[in-house]
Amino acid sequence: MDIKVSVGESIQAAIEAASSNGGGRVVIEPGVHSSGTIYLKSNVELHVGRGAVIQGSSKPEDYDDFSDPGFEDVSPEGSRKCLIAAANATNIAITGDGEINGAGPDFYDTTAEGRFFAKPPHPRPRMVQFFNCKNVLIEGASFIDSPGWTFWLISCEDVAIRRIKITGCQRMINNDGIDIDGCRRVTVSDCLIRTGDDSLVLRAIRKGPDRTACCEDVTVTNCVLDSWCQGIRVGCPSDDTIRNCTFSNIVIQGEGRGIIFNNPKRYLRPGCTGYMDVNNLVFSNIVIDTKRVPIGINVEEGITLRHLGGVTFSNCRIRSDQPCKLEGAAETIIEDVRFSQVKLNKAMEIHHAREVALDSVTITDV
Repeated sequence: MDIKVSVGESIQAAIEAASSNGGGRVVIEPGVHSSGTIYLKSNVELHVGRGAVIQGSSKPEDYDDFSDPGFEDVSPEGSRKCLIAAANATNIAITGDGEINGAGPDFYDTTAEGRFFAKPPHPRPRMVQFFNCKNVLIEGASFIDSPGWTFWLISCEDVAIRRIKITGCQRMINNDGIDIDGCRRVTVSDCLIRTGDDSLVLRAIRKGPDRTACCEDVTVTNCVLDSWCQGIRVGCPSDDTIRNCTFSNIVIQGEGRGIIFNNPKRYLRPGCTGYMDVNNLVFSNIVIDTKRVPIGINVEEGITLRHLGGVTFSNCRIRSDQPCKLEGAAETIIEDVRFSQVKLNKAMEIHHAREVALDSVTITDV
């Protein structure tokens, strides 16, 4: 069943109507549809058609604080607000060739000098925030100028994201592209992501000190990433387990770093000295063009991780102003890292690492 939404009509009312009838497709018709928080329900597809724009409000008070009993301990950046939300939903989708716009620059002091706009004192909403959802499809739409993380997928399963475009003003900080947090069986394909902050992120944020999290079976392919921070970020030191993930056929370009596993003390949760376990990640057919570190795996001294390694980089072509770096610590030795068929223009830097294999690695300019 299709329920069409014209300009001025309530998107949420249409979703509720579809849900009450067992599900259906809510079709956003051409025009600009202003909106605060929208809650997506099980068996409902939100279809943003060509020429349609869901325009997020510029006022923080128009957004609800995301809430669920399993989510209460988590609030990165001090904000629970979001534009499109779902919790404990099954068979949900956002599709279409239209646009979802978060009005991101309206939430910053854009007159501030420097690389990034100044953060405001009020909380900034994320664009899409799904918690504990299953069978999720995101396809075709453009997601423009999210004030915070564009996608935060938490504890979700069986997610497909394909042919979407994420663009955000690159002077906005914390406007990540896709944060995949503690999810299982996720595919991301044929996407263009251009952001000020990290383009793609794998996380396993523990929702409490005694609660486990695992991010696994994630596949990312055929994407172009352009970030002022990192193209791909893997984990933070207080995270739980990240394993069995592949990245292939990816171009990483722009002012930021390339593929980064960064574990400084400032990212630790209070009272934690490190916990993360990373294993079995493969990066293949990657092109990186950056002025900064193209591949970096590092742990600050004093941090103890359960494991950091089991990572392969194969068939990569890298041009950068800085070298690839493997920088472990006395407490956490990086182990089992393989570079195969990799062409670099800078010599690598390796410290506190073991079982590092270099197979057909070519350095063109040292």
